[in-house]
Parts: sequence; C-alpha cells; structure tokens
Amino acid sequence: MATVPSPGLRRLNSRPWLQNFRTTSHPSFASAASLPSPSINDSEETQLKKTAEINNDSSKKKTRPFFPKRGQIIELVCESLAFKGKGVCKVADTGFVVMCDRALPGERFLGRVTRKKDNYAEVTKLESISPHWNFVEAPCEHASHCGGCKTQNLLYEAQIKAKEQQVRELVIHVGKFPEKELESFNIMKPIIPCEVQFHYRNKMEFSFSNQAWLPRGLQEKESDAESYALGLHAPGFFDKVLNVNKCLLQSAPANEVLKVIQDTWRDPRLGLSPYNVRTHAGFLKHLMLRTGRDVNSGRPEIMVNFVTSSYKADLLKPLVDKISAIPEVVSIVNNVNASVGNTSAGEEEHTLHGKSTITEILRGLTFQISANSFFQTNSRQAEVLYGLIENYADLRGDNSEIVLDLFCGTGTIGLTFARRVKHVYGYEVVAQAISDACRNAKLNNIFNASFVRGDLNKIDENFGKNFPKPDIVISDPSRPGMHMKLIKFLLKLRAPRIIYVSCNPATCARDLDYLCHGVAEQNIKGCYKLKNLQPVDMFPHTPHIECVCLLELQ
Repeated sequence: MATVPSPGLRRLNSRPWLQNFRTTSHPSFASAASLPSPSINDSEETQLKKTAEINNDSSKKKTRPFFPKRGQIIELVCESLAFKGKGVCKVADTGFVVMCDRALPGERFLGRVTRKKDNYAEVTKLESISPHWNFVEAPCEHASHCGGCKTQNLLYEAQIKAKEQQVRELVIHVGKFPEKELESFNIMKPIIPCEVQFHYRNKMEFSFSNQAWLPRGLQEKESDAESYALGLHAPGFFDKVLNVNKCLLQSAPANEVLKVIQDTWRDPRLGLSPYNVRTHAGFLKHLMLRTGRDVNSGRPEIMVNFVTSSYKADLLKPLVDKISAIPEVVSIVNNVNASVGNTSAGEEEHTLHGKSTITEILRGLTFQISANSFFQTNSRQAEVLYGLIENYADLRGDNSEIVLDLFCGTGTIGLTFARRVKHVYGYEVVAQAISDACRNAKLNNIFNASFVRGDLNKIDENFGKNFPKPDIVISDPSRPGMHMKLIKFLLKLRAPRIIYVSCNPATCARDLDYLCHGVAEQNIKGCYKLKNLQPVDMFPHTPHIECVCLLELQ
C-alpha cells in the first residue's frame, strides 16, 4: 500500500484579480467603474439572432407569415449548423427560422416550440422522422445524451465542412467582407482538419453529484449510492450529472484512472459523499484529469486533481493508494474550494502524491502545467495552430523584432517566438497564468520575454508607454473578443502586422470588421487589410472552431 506523504500546501487566492486590482493595479489599466461596457455582447441570444438574420436574408421563398406559439409542435427539416452546434431549420413555405439543439443537416423531425424571439424560435426535438445526411454510428455510448460531443454521429468530413461554412457566413455577414473578395484574393483558406479525432483532450473535468441523471425511459429506482454520479453535467441542468465510466476524448491512461475511481468511491465504508449543489452538503466536488508528457521518455504523465469542499486527506487516502499504483500517475493534488460556487479552482492546494505539476512539450519548448494552469487542450493540434501563427509572423530572422502578445495566458505563443525576436511583451489578466508564464520562460532559459498582469478590457491612455512599438501584435482573446478600447488602441498603434487568434468566429468577424473597416458611428477609421483567414478544427465532434487571421497595415 502506498502511503500519503506529508501534504505540500499551496494557498491560492480564489479571486486573485480582485485583490490585485484593489492594491497593485498596473498604471496602464483603468478601474472598472470608469469604463463603458463592451458595445456588443457575446450572449447566446445575440448570436442566435444574428444567425437568424443571415438565414432570413437568404430565404427566397416566403409565401405566408408564421407566428409560432410556445408549446406548439411542428415538423421541421434541419438545413445547416450554427452557433454552439444548433441546427438551423425553416418552417415549410414561410422561411421562418427555427433553432434546435441536436438537430443535424437533412434530419426531419418533430419539435416543440420552447421560446419565441423577434426573428426566430427555439424548439426541443421530440422525435426524429428521418435521419440526417452523412450518418455514422457514434462510438461513444453517451453520445446521444452527453452535452460534450454533439456531432459524433455526423461524418467527420461533414462536421468540418459545416464549421468552415459557419466561419464563411460570419465573415461575410458580420465582418462585411464581400464573398467575391474572399475568393478572388484567396483570403479564406479551407479548414484544417484534426488528424486525431478521439483521445485528443489533455484535460477533462468531471463532477460528483448526488443526482445521477438518466435519459427518459432509462430511469430506474435506485439506492442512494447508485443514484450518485461522477461524470458530465446533463444538458440544461446544473444539479444533475450523467455518470460517465469512459470518455473517448481523453487519453487511455486517464480513462484507466477514471475507471479505478468509479469502481471505488461509492463504497459506503469509505465515507465519501458527493457535493450537493442545492444544500451545499457533501465532500467531493470535481475530478480533474490532466495528461502531459515526460520530457525525457515522451511517456504520458497523468495529474489527478480532487476538488473538495474541505481538506480531509484521510478520506482521500484509499483513492490515492489505488490510483498512485498506476504508473502514468505522477501527481495527485487536492484543491479545496469551501465556497458554494461550482468552480474547480480552490482557495488552497495540497499535493497528496508525487509532484505538483506535469510537463508538456510544444514547439520544442517544455511547459510545466499545474492543476489550474491554462494550456491548449489539444496538444497535437496546438502544434499545427502555433505553426500557422509562426508562418503568419514571417519573422525576418535577425532577432530585431518586438512582439506584443495580448491575452498571453501562460505565455505559450510568445515563448515559441522569443528565441527569434528581440523581445516579447505579454499581457494577461489572470495572476496564476502570469506566474506560470514567468516560470516557463525560466525553465526554457528564455530571458527576453516580459509578462505583465492586467485586464486588457480596462486599458487607459497609459497603456503602450511601457513597451516599444511592436512589429507584430498577437491577440488571442476569450470568446467575447476584444473590447472597443483595445481596438482603438491597436488602430492608433498601427503595428505593421496583427495576428488574431480566435475561439469564437462571430466576435472574430466583428473585430476584423472594426480593424479593417472602422466604426462609422464612432468616427473610427480602420487601417488594416485582411490577408489570410485560416479556420482550424481543434475539437472534433464539438461545435467549437478556432481561426487564425493575418492583418497587415494598409
């Protein structure tokens, strides 16, 4: 039996950005109270409305008006896929747009209207009448019910074709780039597929729950222990979890760990209770599994992170003893989150077995990854993504260029440039990410990279005074895209080249419009030309799309 070592403790600030901004805010970042909110929000409703506008505009036949009522059952045919993988359908003979989750192109089905908006409605699929085009059998037993892989039963070639079409429509209709221009100048490239379509995720987060969720028709009367679940949240529920014994997106060693835990944790003799999000009672909250690679051997490294409501190492010891016997498990940590929130980041962290980090190799660099580090979730495809960014940078090779790395995270993009440029300046709001970036720079003997904590949505007139004018700007924002204050700064900065990396093609298209065409109502002139736009499929079987865009100063 393995023993639990004297636990290593790291005290974590659950909201480090708040404390830091109150006490040590960088002078280039304004207070939140002094700033307007972004001009366009990133809500699901906003993007669905834009999708409906696009599809309403493309409707040639509108022979009669249609006014759906909530609860009404209608027959529909799915035409395409849109935001978050929702099926875009139209009511026959009207052109009225209806959105439906889990409807796939070509599928005929019955749906019940659940919401009615100005120019579209949403329905819940009740019954499939005829299957969708390009049907394949989903290899995962949970595919029909889990919220993660919505398109497993759609041929992969059809998945990426739909994603490419989504990007094209958004760039044309939201970005306002003429289709003829995109084609004539070969601006938009064909999507780059993901060679590995399963077992590609290096991080999976599962939740413990006292409310196991089963699809309708499969419910059975169960004992309390049998009603417990460890898995993924049921679509639309915050308090119910679909029990998952194996996930085809994570690595084989991670699935081995998951199986051992599933076979053990419900044993009443262990006294382990799942957290109840309603009553806030219970011990086990989340299980996070991360996969890295040993630098020397290239063998998988697994980190197991138990997120609990309190620190009780003795309760976790039986699980630690079992999973530490798996050779790939090199790190077991315990994040303690005593708050009622559902986050997996804890206020403190204890090392229960092995080391507190695992490693991954990317573009020839070594990165240490802690339990709460941000790191590209698909390591293999990140190599492709970062290769594109390097190609677009088109470095001169004389180590003379300045790179500004916005939303730099743990510094992975900037650090891959550092050895071939004069200096990299990275900015990021998350304090832990900045700490990781500095550690990774030191680990790789890189000394020409500086990383600064600050919220790029809250910059003021002092921003830009602490670094020389960059030759290349890399911007990799989160889903909401860039704040108008940052866009104004970039237009005033006039760096020769901007590489925009986006995980949300809708806000990407909006920001490209601002940078290239300006904002007439605010008397802002654009000064960039879109040279290349490359969609990349980072996450097969999901609706997520990554884009890399190259803009050059006109």
